[in-house]
Amino acid sequence: MKNLTARKCSANDVSAGRSGSCERLRSHTMKLRYKIAAVLGCLVGGRLLQYLLLGMSTGETPPRLGDGRAWRAVQAFQGRLVTRQPAAFRSQPRPAFSPRPRLLSKRHKKPASDRDLREPIFRLHRQNGEEWVHLAVVACGDRLEETMTMLKSAILFSIYKIKFHIFAEDTLHSQFESSIKAWPYLYKTHLEYSIYPINFSVGNPQEWKKLFKPCAAQRLFLPMILKDVDSLLYVDTDVLFLRSVDDVWNILKLFNSTQLAAMAPEHEIPKIGWYSRFARHPYYGAAGVNSGVMLMNLTRIRSRLFKNSMIPTGLRWEDLLYPLYHKYKNDITWGDQDLLNIIFYYNPEYLYVFPCQWNYRPDHCMYGSNCRGAEDQGVSILHGNRGVYHNDKQPAFKVMYEAVRNFPFEDNLFQSLYFPLQNSFMNTVHTLCGRLPQVFLKQFEQAMRKAYEVRVIHIG
Repeated sequence: MKNLTARKCSANDVSAGRSGSCERLRSHTMKLRYKIAAVLGCLVGGRLLQYLLLGMSTGETPPRLGDGRAWRAVQAFQGRLVTRQPAAFRSQPRPAFSPRPRLLSKRHKKPASDRDLREPIFRLHRQNGEEWVHLAVVACGDRLEETMTMLKSAILFSIYKIKFHIFAEDTLHSQFESSIKAWPYLYKTHLEYSIYPINFSVGNPQEWKKLFKPCAAQRLFLPMILKDVDSLLYVDTDVLFLRSVDDVWNILKLFNSTQLAAMAPEHEIPKIGWYSRFARHPYYGAAGVNSGVMLMNLTRIRSRLFKNSMIPTGLRWEDLLYPLYHKYKNDITWGDQDLLNIIFYYNPEYLYVFPCQWNYRPDHCMYGSNCRGAEDQGVSILHGNRGVYHNDKQPAFKVMYEAVRNFPFEDNLFQSLYFPLQNSFMNTVHTLCGRLPQVFLKQFEQAMRKAYEVRVIHIG
């Protein structure tokens, strides 16, 4: 009818001398058709896409298309990132998928009811070769919950598989074991773990155990205990990873031929730092270093001689520790960290210093922001020393800790972790540390978006 009207209009208009008006009418009609077709196409396509997305959120399977592995990857992605499906869209149950991951040193049987869908993504990332992160922590006293929260933050965004080396008092061993076994099965396929007793192999164990905090000096003995481990990342229990642990692990690749350890400065402004004002012993650089996050090439540590003020020819690591402690035990305040500062004072060429955003502490914000790297790039590793996760002195740190601690592994990262965290963080903006939310949230958000993009790329 519209075509007929257009033809009649053309004939009439030509006879009447109004052909230009007719051409405009014809052009308007064609544009209107295209717009209607585009809107209908969007509506139909959107409805189909909505059906596919919602249909996979609970595992129910619409008709399959293409390769089975690709379909399982789509199910895995949508199962993590899409809300549950209304009853109207439910159809037949999703067929069971039985992955066959590498077996662990602590073997786990897959529970029949486990429905975690991340495994196909892990397999895609690791089929072309594996790299392992070795992560060590020392826990004594009441640090079980804090340590498990740290380990949880390490596994959330990691692409590499992780081997946990947990050093703990005997009374905590069974609790660590049961806590890790309670994690979803397919997270446990991404890790191995070993639990060790506290062991001070040289000197008086009781002296070492009482140095600064219970068991903290254990980190000094890791090169002698973990003889089969080449490199290691040590962190305190009060640390949270706000981005993939793989990124700090890759700093090992930046070492030159002499460097064997990496730490961050104790303070960014030497004149107001603790070491520059109060230390009664030698310390590294202008402000000292903080040992709460420490990368170590254990092979190099075991093989090198360390210069010192006692033996001109140098001493090996295991021969240096106890004499060094006895010489300075009346002058040190921060225990093993002070001993490390003394060691690297005499051997500065052995140390790689990484930026403050890799060991971000309340000192970086409670007196005003003084970590430029965190302001520009965001915090990569949060170190809640001074007990700030468990009191109200620094609400920004406490909010971050509680968000990770309370996050259920099987839930959607954005809906159950990032968005609630973002809302809670707004309640801290009146504090010195909370007044710059992007410092705390930037890397955290990027890590989640990276996980999202990786899944989309591999599914595509």
